[in-house]
Amino acid sequence: MRLFIAIQFDPELTYALCNFQNNMRLSGVTGNFTKKENLHLTLAFIGEYPSADEILDVMEDVTFDAFDIEIDGVGMFGDLFWVGLSKSDELNNYVKRLRNALADNGIPFDKKGFKPHITLVRKPVHKDGEKIPVYLPPRGKMTVTRISLMSSKRGKDGMIYTEEGGIDCIY
Repeated sequence: MRLFIAIQFDPELTYALCNFQNNMRLSGVTGNFTKKENLHLTLAFIGEYPSADEILDVMEDVTFDAFDIEIDGVGMFGDLFWVGLSKSDELNNYVKRLRNALADNGIPFDKKGFKPHITLVRKPVHKDGEKIPVYLPPRGKMTVTRISLMSSKRGKDGMIYTEEGGIDCIY
């Protein structure tokens, strides 16, 4: 089973991201746009792993208080167009503790540095081959109260993400 740990977005933040994608389309950008139901923030990519329960057990040991995230900036990694987040010590500290717990429990994950971003379009192209226009990022923020363990499967219309379980914040 292909797994990753992520933050899923509330309806208001999802709306802001989808509206931004629609504005990109209207300005002539084409590419593989992330579907509304697949928008998320990856905290740790695990990849193929046989047991969601083992990962959920580790996640339960990494408690957190609710914290806010806020959209800030746009950019490109290679052929991937993304929206960034404002600096959040709470988010960064949680990800560090989560990844340390995964490592301590022998659960492999992608060890690339954490650069919080939300993928909006893969392989974007602007009409007439022009450079992708610089956009003002969408506005939006939310309070994170749940961290999800997600699985991904390739379906006939692209990737299908399913929550396998999750942990809620300590109030």
